[in-house]
Amino acid sequence: MAQLQEDLPTEREDNKIEPNLKKAALKEIIDDYNQQFSTNHSLNNFDVYYQDVQSRIKNQKYPNTDLAHTEKIDITIVVDMLLTGFDSKFLNTLYVDKNLKHHGLIQAFSRTNRVLNDTKPYGNILDFRSLQDEVDEAITLFSGEDTSTPKEIWLVDPAPKTIEKFQAATQKLAQFMQAQGLENKPEAIANLKGDIARAEFATTFKEMQRLKVQLEQHTDLKPEQVDAIEAAIPNDEFLAFKSMYLETAKRLQSKRDKGEPVPDEVEQLDFEFVLFASALIDYDYIMSLVSQYASGNPKKQTMSKEQLINMLKSHANLLDEQE
Repeated sequence: MAQLQEDLPTEREDNKIEPNLKKAALKEIIDDYNQQFSTNHSLNNFDVYYQDVQSRIKNQKYPNTDLAHTEKIDITIVVDMLLTGFDSKFLNTLYVDKNLKHHGLIQAFSRTNRVLNDTKPYGNILDFRSLQDEVDEAITLFSGEDTSTPKEIWLVDPAPKTIEKFQAATQKLAQFMQAQGLENKPEAIANLKGDIARAEFATTFKEMQRLKVQLEQHTDLKPEQVDAIEAAIPNDEFLAFKSMYLETAKRLQSKRDKGEPVPDEVEQLDFEFVLFASALIDYDYIMSLVSQYASGNPKKQTMSKEQLINMLKSHANLLDEQE
């Protein structure tokens, strides 16, 4: 409430300054909107205009089968509206050039934080007001009883720290494989002995996948950072381990669901398949590649049959399509 109590007088005073000019500016905006989208809004039916704007932001489902892209809005400049009480899973970035604090900051930041799928498990905030202190204060205030690590609850680590964690996780996998007397290779996972070892592999690799997803949210990775990630584990090898994880997890989950006796390590395991699913590489995408592979000129292929199969096997939402 502190944010509201401070903002309302400020907004009221601001609205007293040249109200006619602001009204004229808003009319110009609505007129431009009408021309762009062939609508007929006016200041007198502002609520209808406002609802129309919201619908064009929300209706973003790819590949534009719900609404043509020319009928959508990709970027919206706001003062106060849409910063609270507005949900669109497709919003992924907030550019902040306004002083925010307390619940107003949390609510504004949360506009980007509606999880959509593995391509958008987080929101991105670009801050032009140096709000770090306000962010720390708001996060601490709204983290409940656990105030020891509030930032870890709300914010992902900077890229260098996440890269360090990812490198450590890949080393942990290598050490696990060595302890099992196996090569640190994806194909060696099939030789793991016992469900306890399989569960330990699942837990170890799941952490690697979680960190990999976090790294994919950083849009400003430097070339040397990309090289460091690739050096930790080549992407092709990572995808192969990923497919082995999915096979292993599916096998363990099936035994558990059937009520077969399993170790406590398997009983307590959370497979978190959402970390491994994909919305971009979906059924239609894969099937189109299969069609191209089957009917196209082999000289034009950019993906081998083995790569195509590995792609299928590395996505949780395509497990049933592997055959």
